[in-house]
Amino acid sequence: MTDNTTTWPGDLTPEARSERMIRVDHAGEYGAARIYAGQLAVLGRGDKGDLLRQMEAQEHEHLRTFNTLVTRRRVRPTLMLPFWHVAGFALGAVTAALGEKAAMACTVAVEEAIDAHYAGQIGTIDPAEGDLRTTLEKFRADELEHRDIGLAHGAEQAPGYRLLSGLIKAGCRAAIAISERI
Repeated sequence: MTDNTTTWPGDLTPEARSERMIRVDHAGEYGAARIYAGQLAVLGRGDKGDLLRQMEAQEHEHLRTFNTLVTRRRVRPTLMLPFWHVAGFALGAVTAALGEKAAMACTVAVEEAIDAHYAGQIGTIDPAEGDLRTTLEKFRADELEHRDIGLAHGAEQAPGYRLLSGLIKAGCRAAIAISERI
């Protein structure tokens, strides 16, 4: 029987695991900010503009925190940032072009994927990383608030909600896997 302290060849050190967390979370918050930028480009002057700007501001707060962690800890950002720059904006703009409910469906799908991601990280984080754990817990709560806002604003009434949500969640999981390593 093995316990949680057993290490195996190829296991990441706690430091490498923390670097990977910071790298992927930095990329995720960058992507989220770009999604909101895309949504605002389409819906910014409408009824949902202020709501989208409020959520975008929280994502920028998260991004600033991870920018600081990347710099302070000398973590190499993902090489995929230029791609996430375009893909995030495009996802936001396309879902917003489909309508306000589709934009909210995008928010719900992304935030549900990020909730699962943050929960997994929080469950495995090294005890010495108390500050990082606290940051992740706070940001996870913010993401869940965004999910709830999306649900309250008709996300589930978007045409093709289940398909749209499933595709976006799959894309998020793929982006997470790629950004952790590249």
